[in-house]
Amino acid sequence: MQCMRLILLWPLLAIAGVVAETPPAPERLLLELDAFPHARRVDMSRESVVDYEVGLGAMQKHLGDWQFKNSRRLDGERLRYSWQIVDGFSSREIFEGLVGEVGQLPGSELLFACEGRACGNGAQWANRVFGQRVLYGRADEQRYRIYRVGGEHYLLAYASARTSDRQYLHAELVTLAEGAASD
Repeated sequence: MQCMRLILLWPLLAIAGVVAETPPAPERLLLELDAFPHARRVDMSRESVVDYEVGLGAMQKHLGDWQFKNSRRLDGERLRYSWQIVDGFSSREIFEGLVGEVGQLPGSELLFACEGRACGNGAQWANRVFGQRVLYGRADEQRYRIYRVGGEHYLLAYASARTSDRQYLHAELVTLAEGAASD
């Protein structure tokens, strides 16, 4: 009965503007992952960012300071999620599924990828880059990808594992502010 009522009310809600617009494809991927029963959300936020630095290279120590080998600064809105992967699934397999889907989106371009020690210091990724100490794991179990999707979105994903019970996936979607250059 509830379902029938919703079906009958749907056109009225749509006309009234109550039904939200469909989110862009990269955001839909994150929403689907957030609904995945084997991904337990640890953190989620949505906020405006100015000069937000995204990594286009590994973390490296330069003159005593950790920094990206290459990076880009973005202005816009950042949607970020961190999940613990549970029930015997690995962060690697969920990560590979996510980046496989992102890579197939129209206008998707891989800007940088690394795995294991080639990414640099895992503690720096967890703490300095993402501000999520829970993401710290074994150096050989980390992986990172960043994509530009169309001209207005950057999607990045980072996976780490400390043990079989401590598998984590972090993803961020930065939607550029209107008029912001996407380089």
